[in-house]
Amino acid sequence: MAAPIEPAPGPSPEEEPAPARPSWGPATGVGSLPGSDPVEALRVVTGELADFAHLPELPGRGAGADLVGRSAALLVDLAVDLTPAGWRLVPRPGLDQRRAEELLARDLDALHDVAGGYTGPFKVQAAGPWTLAAGLERTRGDRAVVDPGARRDLAQSLTEGLAAHVTAVAARVPGARVVVQLDEPSLPAVLRGALPTASGFGKLAAVEATVVEQELAAVVGALPGPVVVHCCADRAPLELFRSAGADAVSFDLGLVQDLDALGTAVEAGTQLFPGVVPGADAPLPAPRATASRLQAWWRELGFPADRLHEAVTLTPSCGLAGATPGYARRAMTHVREAARYLLPE
Repeated sequence: MAAPIEPAPGPSPEEEPAPARPSWGPATGVGSLPGSDPVEALRVVTGELADFAHLPELPGRGAGADLVGRSAALLVDLAVDLTPAGWRLVPRPGLDQRRAEELLARDLDALHDVAGGYTGPFKVQAAGPWTLAAGLERTRGDRAVVDPGARRDLAQSLTEGLAAHVTAVAARVPGARVVVQLDEPSLPAVLRGALPTASGFGKLAAVEATVVEQELAAVVGALPGPVVVHCCADRAPLELFRSAGADAVSFDLGLVQDLDALGTAVEAGTQLFPGVVPGADAPLPAPRATASRLQAWWRELGFPADRLHEAVTLTPSCGLAGATPGYARRAMTHVREAARYLLPE
């Protein structure tokens, strides 16, 4: 009998190649836009942000197009319905959930029609597990965020639904490298104990940062492709996002004061998505002035100037749903043009 063929030895731990760094674009949007026409919204986004487009969210369409309702449309084996107090977990799907699912399906149809030939990074957005749990009530009327079991079920359902959503987007845009953004505007309030109770007369107890990080990390680690965690609220816990495994952190540059957390993120290879222009109508500076502001901020962080353009992806400071259509377009143009001034001469 011939001696068995032994497999070739693999690389030693010291020889293991480093994970490939995701390819990011120079500028993108946060997610939401004004209006109600997904075809027109996609045309604007792919025109203004051709190097890093995203699937627009249009909350102006009403219930089911809002952050919580749209994200609930992704849930697998969990049902929600809209009550006078907001979205609630229910035993079986109702009309409001079906409407949210129909709106999302229309967006995917528009994506195929408008952006089927797009190539490059392409971002989709959904509420993160903590914001979704904070925005959904259980049948008994209290927020799901207070119940560890409900949070676990929601997080698992959201992760499964988002993975299917990524597959659906990739099927419609074969040249896209799909990036998932988890929106966590409620997370600072969760950490501080600032979320109101269902009655509105009290506050829910704060959740320990270690618990928040662990449960967020479980979702981030199970999603396919790169993950951005976004929070444009004050006191955004950027170090927690990075520690939870986020490939990128997205924030309002004007609200962030923790330069140490940003420096640690840069050293760890985490991409920064600084929001540099307001999310609502306001006078805009020249794009070169925005670039100069970023360069001064980068010097304060203490990193070499030639690393800036690769380390950041510029965005508006928050979603643009509350802006006029003209301003929303100008804001996207602005971040794209400002990013060009960051390129080394």
